Amino acid sequence: MSETGSSSILLREDRDGVATLTLNRPGARNALSRALLEALREAFAALSEDENVRAVVLAAVGPAFCAGHDLKEMTGYRAESDRGAEAFEDLFALCSGVMMAIPALPQPVIAAVEGVATAAGCQLVASCDLAVAGAEARFATPGVQIGLFCSTPMVALSRNLSRKAAMRMLLTADMADAEEARRLGLVNDVVEAGGALAAAQALAGAIAARSPYAVGVGKRAFYEQLEMPLAEAYAHAGRVMTENMLARAAEEGIGAFLGRKAR
Repeated sequence: MSETGSSSILLREDRDGVATLTLNRPGARNALSRALLEALREAFAALSEDENVRAVVLAAVGPAFCAGHDLKEMTGYRAESDRGAEAFEDLFALCSGVMMAIPALPQPVIAAVEGVATAAGCQLVASCDLAVAGAEARFATPGVQIGLFCSTPMVALSRNLSRKAAMRMLLTADMADAEEARRLGLVNDVVEAGGALAAAQALAGAIAARSPYAVGVGKRAFYEQLEMPLAEAYAHAGRVMTENMLARAAEEGIGAFLGRKAR
């Protein structure tokens, strides 16, 4: 097991093939400051090269999972009249890169959500491959309330929910409770309040017990085919299956399965 110091804004703990990353800015409701986004970017880059990690859990300290961008920090950019626009563009590019790094990781990433996940915090949940929510978790994209449409959270949200469900969240800023988030497809499971981390780690453990080669191939193919027309998606999936069948990991796994079935 390894963990960064408790003063870090992002903690990491590794156990049995599962890495748990924990947002650690509870006083700021785990808002995504530039420093936290950079820490996430570095953590994901390290995980992408770590063959000992087979699944990742993303959690948070405190009563909120993530309140979105750090608005207090962002207001300082407006005062930088000489490079205000550039500062905003850099920040949103950094945030987008972090969000895109999640589906690009070979390991599945599971959000463990307690409390609120709003704006870019909701985007973070939507960007994860899977999500488990405590019963008191809530989700919203409330930018329209302050004259700032949640345009970047919209990208991840619209790829998880139906168009009309995503538009309703974006246009009304209505808060969705955990059960509503599950119904909409934003989270997979709802557990008792306070139990999201344990449930997410159990799910991650089950995934970590599977073939890391097959999981990595499958995750990558899943996201690649989503962006393709139907016929192209099937052709691509067929090529992936062929490569998978020829891999030693599949040969050994199929051989073991057939051996058990023959007994």
